[in-house]
Amino acid sequence: MALQPGELRVVNVLHVDMDAFYVAVSLLEQPGLRGQPVVVGGGWRSVVLSASYEARAYGVRSGMPMATARRLCPPAVVVRPDFDRYARASEGVMAIFAEVTPRVEPVSMEEAFLDVTTAGRQWGSPERIGRWIRNTVVDEQGITCSVGGAPSKAVAKMASRAAKPDGMRLLGQDEVVPFLHPLPVGALWGVGGSTEAELHRLGLHTVAQLAHVPRATLVRALGEQSAVRLHDLAWGADTDPVVPARRERSVGSSETFSHDVDDPDVIRRQLLHLAERTASRMRHAGVLGRTVVLTVRFSDFTTLTRSRTQAVATDVTRDVHATACALYAGLGLQRARIRMLGVRVEGVTEADRTLVQGRLDEPERGWREVERAADRATARFGHRAVRPASLLGRGGP
Repeated sequence: MALQPGELRVVNVLHVDMDAFYVAVSLLEQPGLRGQPVVVGGGWRSVVLSASYEARAYGVRSGMPMATARRLCPPAVVVRPDFDRYARASEGVMAIFAEVTPRVEPVSMEEAFLDVTTAGRQWGSPERIGRWIRNTVVDEQGITCSVGGAPSKAVAKMASRAAKPDGMRLLGQDEVVPFLHPLPVGALWGVGGSTEAELHRLGLHTVAQLAHVPRATLVRALGEQSAVRLHDLAWGADTDPVVPARRERSVGSSETFSHDVDDPDVIRRQLLHLAERTASRMRHAGVLGRTVVLTVRFSDFTTLTRSRTQAVATDVTRDVHATACALYAGLGLQRARIRMLGVRVEGVTEADRTLVQGRLDEPERGWREVERAADRATARFGHRAVRPASLLGRGGP
């Protein structure tokens, strides 16, 4: 449908994606690293969480093994992730989106779809909304984002990718097909490596070629469901609605050791570290939970999961850690070599709607108040301002 002169562009959906989110947030405390190839990740056996655009120029990508990233980019500066800081930045960004519309569908910590169909009455054009979001994210969070807009989610996501970094690309209905058809088939949302290889085998390298191939040919190669969806996407047809997110029902953390560990003291300290991170996220999100889940992955990649439900919901590190340690002790492991540990709290509920029955012998002020005070100190002075004494060896002050 061609737009008439003076007619507003039909842009119902915005896709907002932070630019190298984990790197950008990490560099807020290390501004001297800006402009250098930076990789956020753990030790040699972990994967790349995020890479700066300077590192991406060497071929480094998210999800790549750290060892591979180091080989591709010898000058890379590796920064350890700070998930609590990322969670706070993400919450701040999502709050900005919620000011525009309640119809926000987060895809991850760093990106979301916004249905702005009815937001124009208050905010004006999609271009004005996108500009306000970009400026506000910079002002409040100190990081940049890219915005894509289109009549549908799939095209909006591809538009934001085309706008990166720190740009905006809005597509009206009549601009969608000219935008899509020159792109490689791998640029279509949902086309992974195997599907791209199959399309190449059929001689289809651009979206235009995919759009004009008979559907029956695609069905024989990809199956009916995938074939129909890809053929529709090649013409910009996508009816998926923006679905506002439900409150998350679990909160957790996991970490892979730089080398296999069998020392019980080291394992208990790691469980404390994970419990601290998990409980902090719960308090920040305003939720409580009763079921603690422990995940243990051994050196041969065998994985065990154990859980225990407490009588009273909590968001206290001490409680989560005690339960995780009890679950670990219950496994009866004798010097088993462990590769990864995870601690998660499931069945979380809003704290202000959850009845917490105190014990008769419980003091008026307890660990919950202590940890909330620590949270306030952390918010003011940084993540490592207040930590359990046993964790000070993990790069503490």
